[in-house]
Amino acid sequence: MTDTVQDLTADEARRLILRAQGFLGVEGRRGGAPAMLRRLGAVQLDTISVLARSHELVAYARLGPIGRDRVERAYWGGDAFEYWCHAACVLPIDHWPQYGFRRREFRERRYRWHEVPPTVDKVLERVRAEGPVTTTDIGGAKNGGPWWDWSDSKIAIEFLLDIGEVVCVKRVGWRRVYDLAERVVPAELLAAEPDDAECVTRMVQVAGRSLAVATRADLVDYTRVRAKHAALLDEALLSGAAGLVPVHVAGWPPAKSVRGTPVPVTGAHGRGHAPNAWADPAALAAGEPRGRHRTTLLSPFDSLIWDRARTERVFHMTHRLEAYVPKPKRVHGYFAMPVLSGGKLVARVDPARENGTLVARQVTLEPGTRNNDAKNLDAVHLALQEAASWVGCTDIRIERVV
Repeated sequence: MTDTVQDLTADEARRLILRAQGFLGVEGRRGGAPAMLRRLGAVQLDTISVLARSHELVAYARLGPIGRDRVERAYWGGDAFEYWCHAACVLPIDHWPQYGFRRREFRERRYRWHEVPPTVDKVLERVRAEGPVTTTDIGGAKNGGPWWDWSDSKIAIEFLLDIGEVVCVKRVGWRRVYDLAERVVPAELLAAEPDDAECVTRMVQVAGRSLAVATRADLVDYTRVRAKHAALLDEALLSGAAGLVPVHVAGWPPAKSVRGTPVPVTGAHGRGHAPNAWADPAALAAGEPRGRHRTTLLSPFDSLIWDRARTERVFHMTHRLEAYVPKPKRVHGYFAMPVLSGGKLVARVDPARENGTLVARQVTLEPGTRNNDAKNLDAVHLALQEAASWVGCTDIRIERVV
């Protein structure tokens, strides 16, 4: 690891992040949805669907009004799989080996949200004999109570997914279709068994490339590692195995020591700034990001903004999903989507569809941008027009501007 720490302004860091995430320049649109997935490393899944499912919105935000069938093929066409990263995510199939540590942990614990029933081996044999299958095929998903009241069959098949015996090969009506991993995952990937340290190191490498500039907390949030695996993340950073370099971003908070070990403190420009983040050296070497910024609506689960603390630090927006907040207490709306324009978050839109009309129930312009209200409203209109064309709406109605 070098003893020199590169200094970045907050704007420089933000532009590097935007380029790595596919919102600045042409590179983010090359290769379509499959290449986008490889660049991001993980696309979060969620059950909420307003304009579209969140995983579709992630592709749309970067690629524009791409055919939704092309997005689905990229995710469930054999080159990707579903598993636990930042949350439930679609991941490139090449990343299968690096999640071995998590599969082993589930196998040892034999518990996630429910106790694993003794029928799990019978369920596995049924998938082997009849797969691909849905939970309906093996006995149903629920016992008849609330959503978490899973049947033994559902608990068993989800545990088999957690430990890597089965894989979700596609979704039908948002229900998973499961098949044996040995029939889905390429043999060389299935046979690879890196140890926990190598698994975590690879995950940090992927997170570092996707985020471009990140604090340790950002990397932990992306990978969702804890305890002994968080310690392995620290070792990967400090040893240089993760391939990331320490940087100082002006305006970002000071870094805490990593497991009691300070990182290098010599400033590249003689100012002696202590590092407070880690950066992908390839992103730094590529120089000042250039090109056109995307103007678009963002899913709250988009990896650009899924970490709320990072979103506030990078974009100065405090954003919370209000779907589970009682309606009278909502400030911005059920599924308020930030509007990205010019590399900044300039507004929020709470969207809905009514027949052929895209409805913006509320548009909230960001505080501190009042001198640019007209420009930001133009950006909102542009974002709404493109989104409307993508989801097949012919009209737009804005009900309220705050």
